Amino acid sequence: MSKSKLCLVTGASGYIGGRLIPDLLAKGYRVRVLARNARRLQEHSWVKQVEVIEGDAFDTKVVEKALNGVDVAYYLMHSLMEKNDFESQEMKMADIFGKAASKQKVGRIVYLGGIVPAEAELSPHMSARANTGKILRESGVPTLELRAGIVIGSGSASFEMLRHLTERLPFMITPKWLNIRIQPIAVRDVLHYLVGAASVDKKVSGSFDIGGPDVFSYKTMMQKYAETAGLRKRIIVPVPVMTPKLSSGWVGLVTPVPYTLARRLVASLKNEVVVGDDRIRKLIPDPEGGLTTFKRAVELALVRIKDNQVETRWSDASIPWTPSDPLPTDPQWAGGSVYKDVRKLDSKDALDVVWKRIEAIGGDNGYSTATWAWELRGLADKVTGGVGLRRGRRDPDHLQVGDALDFWRVEKVDRPKTLRLRAEMRMPGLAWLEFVVEPDAKTGGCKITQTATYAPKGLMGHLYWWSVWPMHGIVFPSMIRHIARG
Repeated sequence: MSKSKLCLVTGASGYIGGRLIPDLLAKGYRVRVLARNARRLQEHSWVKQVEVIEGDAFDTKVVEKALNGVDVAYYLMHSLMEKNDFESQEMKMADIFGKAASKQKVGRIVYLGGIVPAEAELSPHMSARANTGKILRESGVPTLELRAGIVIGSGSASFEMLRHLTERLPFMITPKWLNIRIQPIAVRDVLHYLVGAASVDKKVSGSFDIGGPDVFSYKTMMQKYAETAGLRKRIIVPVPVMTPKLSSGWVGLVTPVPYTLARRLVASLKNEVVVGDDRIRKLIPDPEGGLTTFKRAVELALVRIKDNQVETRWSDASIPWTPSDPLPTDPQWAGGSVYKDVRKLDSKDALDVVWKRIEAIGGDNGYSTATWAWELRGLADKVTGGVGLRRGRRDPDHLQVGDALDFWRVEKVDRPKTLRLRAEMRMPGLAWLEFVVEPDAKTGGCKITQTATYAPKGLMGHLYWWSVWPMHGIVFPSMIRHIARG
């Protein structure tokens, strides 16, 4: 293996991309990253070991720049969370990438897609992924398309859906697709194949299924998860009347996975997701010790969750309906109406003590004595197809830029001075919640400023602000008191 190969990784802030990069570095590859927002990568341990190209994957010039001189290009971009027309977006993005890779004479493209059942009617999600692979393979660049089924690992959307459904519902009336056969694969084995693909002969091009050693129904998988997690056997009653739309709504309410993503995941489960052949194992030998069993994959995932060592999560990717416009107080903001709720309070506690409370906000820690009000808002967000509060947080005590925090996204962390959160809940406008702490030399304590900023969109935006304004009088005073006094 040539250790001087340059690999481009797209989707670096996503679930797989964020884990692939350190594995490639460990194998001696040079790594370049294409990221829409380079700032979100800054707290990754590997960021100083890679070259970062910032830009949009729909910008041909940016993509060509990122692919210049690349030996192996990893295509790990998907539009699963897009609300409308995500299929055409996937096709356009793949077309731009394939043409740019051909122009820059890239040695190989590696694409992670999904298993495509033979002669089956595909869901829009699976159809888009299959068509993406076809576009990349037809680009003229040798392409290795790895097709995986359900990925089992801490933080994956499929695993979070499985975990929350099984843990929260000891009795379930379920759709009939739970009896469909599937072949899950551990995330560590997905990464093994992705890294191994970089050294496969350039003459090899095509699609290859990858899967773990176990094949069973989704229903059996839930029972095996319960057994591995030390839970009682679940009572599962499949019925034919529960439609995919109804199933998706239920998944959206019970799990952290929002309705839009749940609908596409559920729709893809109507067909068998089983490896068609094992040709890939001749090109990329099994890892030492063999492929990971489902039970072992679950054990490893649960340990990481318990120890707060989840490297990446499905929610690391930004929600597409939340544009990354600057905070309205920034000089470059174009103007318009802005509403603010500013609260200030002095604390007798030292700055570092208060900062710990700020950085621990949300998730299982809650927000204050009025956490119930946030939960009510989270439920309303879920019902309307948003992310709700169940995304939680990666770590109970520490945050980094780009982290998902309930229905917020961490936009700025300047310890121990400033924490800024951007709202990713559904609303007719944009919102931020910011905490600023300053030491008070006279008292030995500190001064806290808590600011909620809202930039409304249209008449509905203004109506929204005034409709929730009474609730602000409950949640915001309670929150700053909790931060100041503990």
